[in-house]
Amino acid sequence: MNTTVLETKGLTKYFYDPIKFQVLKSIDMSINHGEFVSIVGKSGCGKSTLLYLLSTMDTDYEGEIMLQNELITGKLDKELAQIRNEKIGFVFQFHYLLSEYNVLRNVMLPGLKLKHLSEAEVEHNAIAHLKTLDMADQALKMPNQLSGGQKQRVAIARALINNPLIIMGDEPTGNLDKKNSDMVFDIFNKLTLEEKQTLLIVTHDNDFAKRTNRTITMEDGSIVS
Repeated sequence: MNTTVLETKGLTKYFYDPIKFQVLKSIDMSINHGEFVSIVGKSGCGKSTLLYLLSTMDTDYEGEIMLQNELITGKLDKELAQIRNEKIGFVFQFHYLLSEYNVLRNVMLPGLKLKHLSEAEVEHNAIAHLKTLDMADQALKMPNQLSGGQKQRVAIARALINNPLIIMGDEPTGNLDKKNSDMVFDIFNKLTLEEKQTLLIVTHDNDFAKRTNRTITMEDGSIVS
């Protein structure tokens, strides 16, 4: 039986600058536990805006968003920040590693912020994730000593540190060459197959999207398939 991790009902979004413009039109969608789902569509179709709403970073919308059958629409910013840190892992086009910290510390930071485990436990988990991603030998290096593909692997390890319910990615292979894009896909696929990790990835890379479990295609603010 599939457990629904994320669901939207009638999700609608307007931009008001310079005039009122409808970006998302009554989006109904659901993502099940352990699914690897991609969202594709032409530039400007609303896919990144949709991800931004689903990630709880933008709360100005109509309709409902549910995470694990819990309504998160209308919650306070403080509650949403806690939900983001506990239940959602993020991987972006840019890695956003902090240059003043080494690889290990960068991976640990969301775990330290959550404060569910001791620093030693967070460090243990961070090393385990770096091992899974073949990056344990780079743990004490600074971000500027890594290649683009290595930085993105560190970003994935950081996204995993709090054992999130879902990992959301916004063009996570957008800055990578074919070889590194394939490597990131293989990592995501392995997480789905072996860890039953749920993934929702916005991508313009059709080759990447074709290999995911399911592809949601958007056009002019609507889901068309």
